[in-house]
Amino acid sequence: MHIPRHNKITNISPFGGDAAGRGGLVIVQVFLLFLPFFLSAQNNYQQAEEYFKQENFSKAKPVFENHLKKHPGDKKTREYLGDIAGYAKNWDIAVAYYEALVNEEETNANYNFKYGGALGMKALSISRLRAVSYIGDIKHHLERAAKLEPKHIEARWALVEFYIQLPSIIGGSEKKAIDYANELGTISKVDGYLANGYIAEYTDRSKDAERFYKKAIEVGGSPHTYEKLSGLYEKNNQPKEALKTTAESLKKHKRNQLNYQIGKISAQYNLEPEYGIECLSQYLADYSIKDGVPKDWAYYRLAQIYKNLGKKEIALTWINKALADRNDFDEARKEKSLILAL
Repeated sequence: MHIPRHNKITNISPFGGDAAGRGGLVIVQVFLLFLPFFLSAQNNYQQAEEYFKQENFSKAKPVFENHLKKHPGDKKTREYLGDIAGYAKNWDIAVAYYEALVNEEETNANYNFKYGGALGMKALSISRLRAVSYIGDIKHHLERAAKLEPKHIEARWALVEFYIQLPSIIGGSEKKAIDYANELGTISKVDGYLANGYIAEYTDRSKDAERFYKKAIEVGGSPHTYEKLSGLYEKNNQPKEALKTTAESLKKHKRNQLNYQIGKISAQYNLEPEYGIECLSQYLADYSIKDGVPKDWAYYRLAQIYKNLGKKEIALTWINKALADRNDFDEARKEKSLILAL
């Protein structure tokens, strides 16, 4: 086959010495010139993902929004923005993102779960009459997520809550809730026990709930399992059992937040004041923002304990510290009035 001379390729290497090679070098130089911008955009996105993992959404959101302007079809970015809207309880925005994702990828279990969940949360934020119209879609997408992904734990948990909280007249069913709780048990024993405990607690079967939560502790023993049992005891006016359960969790897990919980129970129910003071002092000594409960609440609980002990001056010292940290602390203001009345 004859190749015309003006089309003949003499050198395709970008590093050659002729004109084609010089053209290749220009391309390489241009690429190297813009490489820092490409890397910067990539690094910014990765940093935004780190911010997202840290729940620092105010920093992550503008990066994702800017990325989406340039890449409007990027599903992961739209999912991130839907999640951020959900954390902020902007349910209309979250629903819009997830609905579009489900429409594009109907067999994605996670999109169905998030869409159904966001619809459920929106339904809780509006009138009951309007909320009824959402029930069919909520049920459809949550059940679809569970069907698409046989080991989707979150979808099954959502269905447990959906069916146990929904009145039977509009589709609620304790039996269906238990069925999904038992499905959870085949995936994760501890989740199965916790879900059945939740159902029993919701339906005022406290003995059954206690039994299930104790089994969850035996199988899993996570801080959450102890927290559920302790919360049940508090709800049923069994503060000694609540204190004992939380103390066992502290001994096993060494989580500083548990020091506060022990102090709170001690203060509220006037139990083991010295132990309460010890735990609250430890909480303040080891405090970090990750512990969740601000220091002013620990000061408030110490004031309560000293008030219970009849030590007015020490109680006033701690309640004043709480108010110095936060002058609009209404609970502390009320507590100060009680202390002054001693």
